[in-house]
Amino acid sequence: MKSRNLRNFCIIAHIDHGKSTLADRLLQLTSTVSEREMQAQMLDSMDLEREKGVTIKASAVHMTYRAKDGQEYELNLIDTPGHVDFGYEVSRALQACEGALLVVDASQGVQAQTLANLYLAVDAGLEIIPVINKIDLPAARPVEVTQEIVDLMGVDAEQVITISAKSGINVEAVLEAVVKYIPAPTQDVEKPLRALVFDSHYDSYKGVIAYVRVVDGILNDADEVFALATETRFRPVEIGNFQPQMVAGKRLQAGDVGYVATGLKTVRECRVGDTLTLFSAKAETPLPGYQPAKPMVFAGIYPVENEDYPTLKESLEKLQLNDASLVYEPETSQALNFGFRCGFLGLFHMEIIQERLEREYDLDIIATAPSVEYEVEKTNGETIWIDTPADLPDESTINEIREPWMRIQIFTPQEFYGTVMDLVTKKRGQFVSQEYPAPGRVLLNYDLPLAELIIDFYDQLKSRTKGYASLDYHFHSYRTEKLVRLNVLINNAPLDALTMIVHKDHAFHKGQALVSKLKELIPRQMFEVPIQAAAGGRIISRANVSAIRKDVLSKCYGGDISRKKKLLEKQKKGKKRMKMVGRVEIPQSAFMAVLKLGDEQ
Repeated sequence: MKSRNLRNFCIIAHIDHGKSTLADRLLQLTSTVSEREMQAQMLDSMDLEREKGVTIKASAVHMTYRAKDGQEYELNLIDTPGHVDFGYEVSRALQACEGALLVVDASQGVQAQTLANLYLAVDAGLEIIPVINKIDLPAARPVEVTQEIVDLMGVDAEQVITISAKSGINVEAVLEAVVKYIPAPTQDVEKPLRALVFDSHYDSYKGVIAYVRVVDGILNDADEVFALATETRFRPVEIGNFQPQMVAGKRLQAGDVGYVATGLKTVRECRVGDTLTLFSAKAETPLPGYQPAKPMVFAGIYPVENEDYPTLKESLEKLQLNDASLVYEPETSQALNFGFRCGFLGLFHMEIIQERLEREYDLDIIATAPSVEYEVEKTNGETIWIDTPADLPDESTINEIREPWMRIQIFTPQEFYGTVMDLVTKKRGQFVSQEYPAPGRVLLNYDLPLAELIIDFYDQLKSRTKGYASLDYHFHSYRTEKLVRLNVLINNAPLDALTMIVHKDHAFHKGQALVSKLKELIPRQMFEVPIQAAAGGRIISRANVSAIRKDVLSKCYGGDISRKKKLLEKQKKGKKRMKMVGRVEIPQSAFMAVLKLGDEQ
C-alpha cells in the first residue's frame, strides 16, 4: 500500500545557514504551533542550543499542510545539526527520510559542511531540494550562489528556491516543493512491523523514549513490542508523534515518524539503530542500522569531590542515552582519584557534554586535556590501542607508534590562501589537492594529524581568515610517526593527567611552553614547588614556583647573628618536612593549559 499524502524530509546545511529559523517558519505556515506559543529556535529545546545558537540534537515534528492543489498532506520534518562534530546525528536523521532541503546562505554561499551533508544525502538516496536563504541581507549574492549550486548539483537554476526564513519571504514555495518533488514512502502495512530507532532520550516518568521511523507494518499502543538487537520485550507506556511536543496517539503505521515510550530504564535495552517489531509476529530480518559512532577525542572526566563519583556515573549513563556517540569507561588517576575516560566526536562535542554535566546534573567536574587514540606496535609483534598518554609502554618495548590522520577540506576566499597554507604547515599538515568551485573561492584538501586538529586549529583558522573559511574533516588513515611521551612532574611526582604524546621534533618547545604556563597557574605554597617536563627519559625543562615566606626575623631587633641563623635554619627544616608531605592542588585551568599551547611553541 502506498502512503500517498505523507512526506518525510529533513533540513541539512552548514552551521548558521538558517535551518532552525526555516523550521520555525514552516511550523507557523502549517499552524502546527500557535502564534502565542511560537518562539525563536522552536525545535532547539535545550538551553545550551539557544545560548550557543546551534542545533545539537536532531529533532522531529509532525505537520499538516493543505497544498495549492487542495489536498491535505502530512509532513514529518527532522531538523538536523550543522556543526561538523554532530555529523553523526545528520547521518541518522537521513535514514528516516525520503528527501532533504539543502539550505545555503545567500551571502556565504556553499561551505565545507554544505558539501559534506550533501554527499551524505546523495549516498542515502534522498531527493534534494536546493534552497537559498537570507536573500534580504545587504551582502546577499543570490545570483552567484544559485550558479554555485547549479555547478555543484547539476540542477536547473529555476529549481533553486530563494527565500528569507527570518522575514518569511517565499517560504510557502518550500512546502509546495516538498509536496511536489519528495516521493511518498512506499512501505507495506501488511508486512510484519519493522520500526527503526533513529534517536532516543530519557524521561524519568516514561523511561527510554525511542524516536522511530516505521518502515513496515502497524504499531498499536496495546501491542507487545520486541527489540531485535537487544532481545528486549516491553509493552509501550505511550506512542504518538511530535507536534513539536509529544502528542500521544493510538497507532503508528508504515511511513510514519513518531515516538515509543518504552518504560525501559537503561540505554542497553533500547539502542539507537535497533529494529522494533511485534513480539507476537516477529520480523525475520532487522533493518540495516547504523555504523557505531567512532570517538575521535578522548579525555578524563573526574568529580571535584570524590563522593560525587556515583552521581557522575549515573549522569553519564543518562547522557549516553540521549547521545549515542558518547562512550565512557571507569579509570583512576594518581592526581584526581576515580573518574571516567570519555570518548567524543570532537572538541565542541566534549565542551557540550561538559556543560550539560555541570548544568543538568549540577556536578562540579574536572576534565583533563584531550588526546586521540594511538596504535602501538611493540617489539614482540603485539599491537595495542591506547587513548590515555599515561598508558604508553616503555620506549624500549615499542617498535612504532601510528597516529590517526584526517583528510580535511578548507573552503576559503582566495585572498587567505597563504595564511591557511602557513597554518596547516605549522600543524604538520600535507597538501593533497585544490579546486576552484566558484570565482574567488578555493577548496583546499590536506592531510593533517588529528592530534593537531583537535587542539586549537579551528579557532586559528577562523581568526586568520576573519571568519570566512569553513572546515570539514573525516578520518583518513593511521600513519607511523616519531612520537614520544611528554611527562609533567610537579613536586617530583609525575602527574598522569597532564601527560601528552607529542612529535619528537616538538617535544622540547612544547615542554618549555607547558612548564611556563603551569608556573603561572599553579598557586604558591608554603614550600618551593618544582615543575618539570620530561621526554625520552630526561628532563627537558624546569621552573620553580617560589614559596610563600614568613619573615621569622621580624622580631629580632639587632643582637647576636647566631640567633637569626638558628631561626632561619629552623624555618628551612620545617619547609623541607612540609615539602615531603605537602600536596599541591592543581586547578582546572592547568589541565586546559595544554589547549593554549598553540602559538607559544
